[in-house]
Amino acid sequence: MDGWDASTKSVVTKIPLLATRAGPRDGAEWTKRLKEEYQALIKYMEMNKANDNDWFRISSGADGTKWKGKCWYVHNLLKYEFDLQFDIPVTYPATAPEIELPELDGKTAKMYRGGKICLTIHFKPLWAKNCPRFGVAHALCLGLAPWLAAEVPHLVETGMIVHKDNVTITKTAS
Repeated sequence: MDGWDASTKSVVTKIPLLATRAGPRDGAEWTKRLKEEYQALIKYMEMNKANDNDWFRISSGADGTKWKGKCWYVHNLLKYEFDLQFDIPVTYPATAPEIELPELDGKTAKMYRGGKICLTIHFKPLWAKNCPRFGVAHALCLGLAPWLAAEVPHLVETGMIVHKDNVTITKTAS
C-alpha cells in the first residue's frame, strides 16, 4: 500500500479481510463470501461514523450481484452527492467491481463510458495482489474514496459540476 497516506492505511488495515474465494456462480460458497462482504462493510461504515467520516450508503440485491446507493464528497463546505452502482463480475473476486457514478459520465477523463471510474493504474494491481482478501468495502475505501477526493474538487473548479443549491432562478414575464 505504498503511496497511501497514513490515515488511509490506518482505516484499510481495520477493515476485515475476506477469506472465501467465491463468486456469484459458486452457490453456497458465494453465500458465505457475501456474508463476509456484509460484515466488512458494516465494520467500515461503523469506523466511518465513529470518525465523523460518513460518506456513502450502499445496498445489494438479494443475490448480492447488483449494488447501488449514494456517495458524497464535501468540497468548500458544500456536499456533492452522486448515485453509485456496480455489478459483481462473474470472475469475482479475481476481478474487482467497476464502480459507476452514472451522472458524472463524460465529465472527466478519469472515467470510462457509462460512468465507470478509472481505477486501472493504482487500484487494480493492489486488488490483484490482495485477492481474495479484498472485497466491496476495500474497493470503496481504496478505489472510490481517493477518486472522489481527486476528481470532485477538479470538477467543481472547472464548472463541470455545480452544487444543487447553486441554481439560477429566471423570472418569466407574466
